[in-house]
Amino acid sequence: MYDYLLGGTNNYAVDRAAAAEGMKYDPDIRAVAVANRSFLKRAVRYVAEQGITQFLDVGTGLPTEENVHEIAQSVAPNARTVYVDNDPNVLPLAQALIVGDEQTRYIEADLRDPHGILTHPVTVRHLDHSQPWCLVLCSVLHFVPDADDAYGVVYRLMDAMPPGSYMIFTHASSTDIDPRLQEIVTRTNARLRVPITYRPIEDIARFLDHPGWEMVQPGLVDVQRWQPEKVSDDDATSYTIRVMAGVAVRR
Repeated sequence: MYDYLLGGTNNYAVDRAAAAEGMKYDPDIRAVAVANRSFLKRAVRYVAEQGITQFLDVGTGLPTEENVHEIAQSVAPNARTVYVDNDPNVLPLAQALIVGDEQTRYIEADLRDPHGILTHPVTVRHLDHSQPWCLVLCSVLHFVPDADDAYGVVYRLMDAMPPGSYMIFTHASSTDIDPRLQEIVTRTNARLRVPITYRPIEDIARFLDHPGWEMVQPGLVDVQRWQPEKVSDDDATSYTIRVMAGVAVRR
């Protein structure tokens, strides 16, 4: 669905149908998806400009337009990326799209098993965990309920990262959500295999509040307001659903 909302071609009929249904109730869905992707581009470029050349993107989904490895390599041609997703449908398509790119790999693993991700043979071979690297968790943690130890999962990944490492993060928020939209979310979640957990901003901030880590300016903000490339009316837009974004660094 995300790729379709971004205007990509790596999506299925079910994705297009779900997106169309969502846009009936919330016309901002496409704009939010675009804003989320624009943030990812800015954040990956920012981190690569700090000298980071290793990226672990967890919950990446189907490949779409301008992926993390492409953005990172536009700044640092030697950048290496490992993508992680637990959907078996993602792996074959993803691997077909990166044929010939020896710096990029996909693995099938689950965010809820950080040890399995970090010790996966591909991760071990492809990323040097003794050197700083960047963890990308964009629009994935709202699919991990509190019952699955969402905070503990993230903290275990953060604890495995050496000083100088970065984390790029977005999460859908329940703060200031339109009551009518909340009803739609509740009904939709009842039909989803993996429901979405919209968290209030203060709970989202807990993911980034971990010893040894600090936020990069401007901190945790609406996704379209994180270091916008230009000040414009679009940067000040408020959407029906708030998606919070931030970048943190380990000191």
